[in-house]
Amino acid sequence: MSRFLAVLRSWLMMVSIIAAGNTLQSFRDHSFLSDKLYTGRPSQVNGLQARTFGIWTLLSSLIRCACAIDIQNKTLYHITLCTFIMALAHFVSEVWIYHTALMTIGVMAPLMVASFSILGMLIGYQYLEAVQEPPTSTNKKRN
Repeated sequence: MSRFLAVLRSWLMMVSIIAAGNTLQSFRDHSFLSDKLYTGRPSQVNGLQARTFGIWTLLSSLIRCACAIDIQNKTLYHITLCTFIMALAHFVSEVWIYHTALMTIGVMAPLMVASFSILGMLIGYQYLEAVQEPPTSTNKKRN
């Protein structure tokens, strides 16, 4: 495995652990979201929305962790890349379309993580393509 993919695996694991922490925070106290993320309209944040955000974040965390463990699984790699694209789209839309989030450090952090992760995964894709599968034997006997 290339050095780049090894670094990407570490990055994905770190992002996964941080997301798991955000999940716990979302379940523990929904004011976390109104204080850090959705500062444009904090009154719209409630317990149900926080728990839904927490489940979404937990699912993303599990997918990213699985990809970090098995980074050469192309299907899992693509799904993981999609989690970052969806996160970027979500936060961009909350800032510039719905105006529920302001460009604070609480929003800039996930925007930067998603952007760097997308870039890293797109670069890593060429290293993933370089990994050759073992040759299959065409001379195997068939029953």
